[in-house]
Amino acid sequence: MAERDGIFAGDTPFEIAERWLTEAEGTEINDPNAMALSTVDASGLPNVRMVLLKGIEPDGFVFYTNYESTKGRELEAHPKAAMVMHWKSLRRQVRVRGTVTKVEGAQADAYFASRALKSRLGAITSDQSRPLESRAAFLTKLAKVTAANGINPPRPAHWAGFKITPVEIEFWADGAYRLHDRFVWRRETPENIWEISRLYP
Repeated sequence: MAERDGIFAGDTPFEIAERWLTEAEGTEINDPNAMALSTVDASGLPNVRMVLLKGIEPDGFVFYTNYESTKGRELEAHPKAAMVMHWKSLRRQVRVRGTVTKVEGAQADAYFASRALKSRLGAITSDQSRPLESRAAFLTKLAKVTAANGINPPRPAHWAGFKITPVEIEFWADGAYRLHDRFVWRRETPENIWEISRLYP
């Protein structure tokens, strides 16, 4: 096993990722939990976009979205994904690849209820990723949804979470003269034991 200390020390990759994210929350100006999420379409063409990580669990990384959005439909058809979090203030990044499962029921309900009211109403209103006639049309629809749902709208069935359960996590830290530090944790399946390697920069 590769020798690790300092910022790379930890018994699990989730422990390290959570610690790095906590540090980033104190140094990043905007959205320290922002991550680039990559999926593939029916032809295998990659798609990538920024989303917000909403939880690091003992076995995976959780985010929420509209299941009828482009990413939701792509993950339904091909339940594998990659993500990267990059923090310029810390000069670090975390890369993740793995399988994807849905996060629904009470856990999704609780997160939805924790969001700002306008964010909840927006999630109900938006036909995410589909053509929109005009901004005015969206705002008109939002006003109708707001009037119909009041101050405690329920989570719509099409809006919930996904969890990426990794088979590979790489931790990268910037080094002088591009001599970076990189450690990768790999396993064949989520049931296997992690193997840890140091990589060339």
